[in-house]
Amino acid sequence: MCLTVFAFQADPDYPLIFASNRDEFYDRPAQPATFWYDHPGLLAGRDLKAGGTWLGITSDHRFAAITNYRDIENIKDNAPSRGDIVTAYLTSGMEAPDYLKKLRGTADQYNGFNLIAGTTTELWYYSNELDEISKVAPGIHTLSNAFLDTPWPKTEKAKGCFRQILKHRRADLDNEVFELLRDREIFPDDRLPSTGLSPQMERLVSSIFITSESYGTRCSTLIKAGSNTGKLNTFTEKTYKKSTDEAEGTVSYKF
Repeated sequence: MCLTVFAFQADPDYPLIFASNRDEFYDRPAQPATFWYDHPGLLAGRDLKAGGTWLGITSDHRFAAITNYRDIENIKDNAPSRGDIVTAYLTSGMEAPDYLKKLRGTADQYNGFNLIAGTTTELWYYSNELDEISKVAPGIHTLSNAFLDTPWPKTEKAKGCFRQILKHRRADLDNEVFELLRDREIFPDDRLPSTGLSPQMERLVSSIFITSESYGTRCSTLIKAGSNTGKLNTFTEKTYKKSTDEAEGTVSYKF
């Protein structure tokens, strides 16, 4: 997952509303979100190559999402899958701060990552590139392949559009969020970060929704918690056909 935008305790109707795109190579197999047969209380998509996940929630209303931290020059060839981190937390039964403290002991084994974990009342952020555990403040936040709230062009656009969607509060909020997640604007080179990619690739991945022959946005997810219960109650995922923003399938769960 390479872009997330979320409102945490910043909206009267939604203690948490979390929207994300997962970007990946098209030839890496994945299973759409479902409750896992080996962990029945876990709702998540699944990376069928390594077995982990990029984003999930549990029946006891815990939540986690991970993105890669882009550091091309320091890739570990035999590092464990970062998707295992999300699975391990969501199946551990541990509180997020306790899990993150435990994770710090092995975090340097992984390639760079950013992890958001917690509940609708308390969210935590950890990156092994910073090695600091921090509590997420109420507000609208973004996360891509740098640190939380790093102002890349696509994260700033996502944050601004997301804020407007929540402000105007139309009946088709879900559709508006998914339209935001399908935004394909490519930003000019002089606004792009320098992360070690070639200029052509940096340009390609500058959009909120990515398409190419071999790599792109595979799915979008919207998770909401209702103010009446304060708990996660809606999970919707759209998967896309290769090299296009045409939806291939949609799964939706309500609690």
